[in-house]
Amino acid sequence: MIYVMKRKQHYRAWTVFSIMTMLLTFVAFQSAYADEGGAVTAFAEEIQDLKMSINLAWTLLCGFLVFNMQAGFALFGAGFLQKENTLNYLTMSFVDFCVGGLIFWAFGFAFMFGGTPRHVAGLDNGNNFIGLSGFFLAGNASHSSTSMLWLFHMMFVVATCTIVTGAVAERFKFHTHLICSMLICGTIYPIYGHWVWGGGWLAKLPFGSGVIDFAGGGVVHGMGGLLAFIGAWMVGPRFGKYNPNGTPNIFIGHNISYIMLGTLFLLFGWFGFNAGSTLAATDHRISIIATNMFLSSISSAITLLYISFIITRKSDVILACNGALAGCVAITASGAYVPHWAAVVIGLVSALILRACLYLIETKLRIDDPVGVISVHGANGLWSMLSVGIFADGSYMGVKGLIVGSGWQLLSQFIGCITLITWTCITGYLIFLLLKNTIGLRVPINEEKSGIDLYEHGISCYSEEESSSFLFGKR
Repeated sequence: MIYVMKRKQHYRAWTVFSIMTMLLTFVAFQSAYADEGGAVTAFAEEIQDLKMSINLAWTLLCGFLVFNMQAGFALFGAGFLQKENTLNYLTMSFVDFCVGGLIFWAFGFAFMFGGTPRHVAGLDNGNNFIGLSGFFLAGNASHSSTSMLWLFHMMFVVATCTIVTGAVAERFKFHTHLICSMLICGTIYPIYGHWVWGGGWLAKLPFGSGVIDFAGGGVVHGMGGLLAFIGAWMVGPRFGKYNPNGTPNIFIGHNISYIMLGTLFLLFGWFGFNAGSTLAATDHRISIIATNMFLSSISSAITLLYISFIITRKSDVILACNGALAGCVAITASGAYVPHWAAVVIGLVSALILRACLYLIETKLRIDDPVGVISVHGANGLWSMLSVGIFADGSYMGVKGLIVGSGWQLLSQFIGCITLITWTCITGYLIFLLLKNTIGLRVPINEEKSGIDLYEHGISCYSEEESSSFLFGKR
């Protein structure tokens, strides 16, 4: 009896011990699993932070490359001008990003990206027509992601202003140009940019994917070229450009080396301009975009080189340089969406457009464009927009054009082009008309004849003797 009772007590103790062991094992397992889950979550968060940091650094680096394009614009344009007007053009190119940056910081950026669908802090308010948040990058907009977006796009708006500079060079008043640049950066550019990039009505068109402009073929280059067209028309041609019978005279640029160097600077910066518009180094499409840009550029350059050789039996390297830039412009809106062979075709067509437009602008319309920006940026900016609707193959973000049997995207692109032409020409005309009737557009004719460097800046780009005589009142 005593033995049986001991066996029962032993059995109960063993049962309790087993249950406790199982409970402890279960608790330990749960704790280990929870720790492992926490570690996985923490690791995922670290990966996400690393991805964001890489994309931030990539976009900033590309913004710096685009900023370097300003040196390209300055050299390229200056090479086409007479030496006595060089400093004026260089100064305009320099001051563009100074005044333009301040205006874009104050309210241009808010008008453009307020209400944007992008995941950027402090840009919540806006509608289909204009943004309403992000002023002065203050409040919630004082954030690393917002500062990144502002810096990158500030380089774009400044490029638009400098494009205009090339068409009105050698006769445009310096301070009139500054006011014009401020108005472009504060109103004309950001409002249309909002319609396309800020979640505005053009981006929401029900045809295809809405208006698509990957890196600014229309927003930046098309707008810059159209404003240049209006400005050059309203300010009139340079003194001596046209004979009494209307035939144009050729003004040889004073430094071909500047043109070559400027072209190379611009091509290098354009890699950041186009590929950087992904805003993400983790987007593997950047290699496609960069390659397309290069293929389009060299295709256009070599086409124009041989067009000039066939016509004149001389290889015109200046025309080839302009062609390289035209090819870059032409692929800017579509570079992410088209195959490589299409990039070559787009570049080839851009060369033909450039050659025809240069003849039309100078000979038929008699508009004096010293640097050729209307043809390079304006005409090919519109072609860039249309090329999306023709050559997009559906391999990126589902954007499909005619080559895969969809015409809806081309309809959206056409509406975007018509809107761009209408908006830019009307607002540009009103701005230039206002400036013409107030402070004036053009320097005095006698100053234009002798060169406007001394008149506007009191110093020449090259001649120390002339500069010192002016500064000491001997002129």
